[in-house]
Amino acid sequence: MRNTAWVKTRKAMPAWGGEHLLVSLLVLYVAVTTLWPLARLFSSAFQAGEDGTPLGLMLATLSSRSTLRALSGTLQTALLSVVVSTLIGVALAFAVSLLKLRTRAALTFLILMPLIVPSQTMALAWIELFGAQSPILKPLGLAAAPGSTNPLYSVGGIALVMGIEHMPLVFIAVRAALRALPADLVEAARILGIPPRRIGTGIVLPIVMPSVLAGSLIAFTAAIGNFGVPALLGIPGRISVLTTLIYQRLNGFGPAAAGQVATLALVLAAMAAIAIVMRNVVATRLAVPLPAGAPFVARRSAPVLEMLIWILVLILSLVPLAALTMTALLPAIGVVFGLDTISLDQFRAVLDNQTVRRAFANSLWLALITAAISMLVAVPLAFVSSRRQNPVLRLLDIVIEAPWVVPGTVVALGMILAFLKPLPLVGVSIYGTMMILVIAYLARFLPLVLRPVAAAAQSADPSLDEAARVTGAGLLRRILAIFLPGILPAAAAGAILVVMTALNELTLSALLWSSGNETIGVMIFALQYEGNSTAAAAVAVLSTLLVLILAAIATAAARRLPRGTLPWVD
Repeated sequence: MRNTAWVKTRKAMPAWGGEHLLVSLLVLYVAVTTLWPLARLFSSAFQAGEDGTPLGLMLATLSSRSTLRALSGTLQTALLSVVVSTLIGVALAFAVSLLKLRTRAALTFLILMPLIVPSQTMALAWIELFGAQSPILKPLGLAAAPGSTNPLYSVGGIALVMGIEHMPLVFIAVRAALRALPADLVEAARILGIPPRRIGTGIVLPIVMPSVLAGSLIAFTAAIGNFGVPALLGIPGRISVLTTLIYQRLNGFGPAAAGQVATLALVLAAMAAIAIVMRNVVATRLAVPLPAGAPFVARRSAPVLEMLIWILVLILSLVPLAALTMTALLPAIGVVFGLDTISLDQFRAVLDNQTVRRAFANSLWLALITAAISMLVAVPLAFVSSRRQNPVLRLLDIVIEAPWVVPGTVVALGMILAFLKPLPLVGVSIYGTMMILVIAYLARFLPLVLRPVAAAAQSADPSLDEAARVTGAGLLRRILAIFLPGILPAAAAGAILVVMTALNELTLSALLWSSGNETIGVMIFALQYEGNSTAAAAVAVLSTLLVLILAAIATAAARRLPRGTLPWVD
């Protein structure tokens, strides 16, 4: 007996040592890609002023007129956008979940389209839809007068577009709560003769209200960190928000403005942190415990209402993209759309443009390398997290989520401050190179792979790994031969989500790109900013097609994925 126990202990010791080494390497990875940049950013905001006053730089920045104006603009546009997101998201979640719809899957995908399509592309699509030369509204006599300012170049316009873009966040949260609704609860109300409308507003809505609030807070967090919409709509309309003010300060003053923009980023991070804390409080304190039972299944069909929902969803998701595509098919700005004016000249022009081709190649390379490395990190991290619970792993999980939760502008600034000076030992600075974009992407998008992998790891059978460990199998063999096959579909789905998101990323790239290292998002923004709307539309359409192809591939593989991995698949 003693000899057997001694042998088992000897066999377990190398495994334990290997896991400690693995955790140490993961901590080092997160420290380099996340902890150091964020710590460097926040420390620079606490510098003394020019006269030596403690916190003088922060106080001067916070009290400046431009900061107060940008803060006001951020709060106005974010709060108004949350109203739009909540009203539309809750209504669509109720309709999709509580009605028997024949086209539920297609409707769900289209409802989530504003979240799938990049922010700057959606903003550009809405600009083309509401512009004076709108190929859809102008023939109907509904377009703005020629020479007039686009009505979206306003606080209300920014709030509208951001509200529609972030509406799926509310929709997802509320739909998840409605899918957990017990059927007995609704059936009992029906037996009592309560009208369907009162069941929805008096019984169901109060139950899912915590999810409504949580989804609204997520939408608020996304709105304050949004750069694409305020940049394309706010800069022409002279509406300042914190993300665009940071961009303009860095463009105008460069790294010399690091302390000021770090303070602005700290304000954004603080607002995001408050929203996250409030969301957690809502989820833990206000959540309504529901009795166990069969989930509610919709039985009431409503053909007329389904048709109205389709009209609304098409207006929100496809009509702006149709306007964008029609603009891209015009040979030049100001040409009236018609069968005799349709042309592929803009697509040929952008594909013949060396800078645009390089931007597509850069974005694709960045997205693929980010997805691959994130998979390599997420798999062993999920392995040790699912088998060992300790404070280091819990803290690591929180730190990993930070770059995804806080606004992307904050992450980009941290990268600039952390890697502006030459690296120790090698004496080379990666600022202005592709490498700084790679590190920023790795920090930002790791959670997209880690979430589905961690969910799959929790459902894996730990006895297989334990048996392999007892028989002396090494750590690497246990991960590759036993753990990886079970979670590989989830890891692949997470990697596809990373590629879809990173392919058209703008917030990080707008602050970190350099000549020769352009990305698709930067090209769309630059072309539109220069006034070349048709070329910007062509690039946006091509990038959207790439994203939709990836979404189709992910959907085809959805049967092998854990439930909830793809938000548009039930």
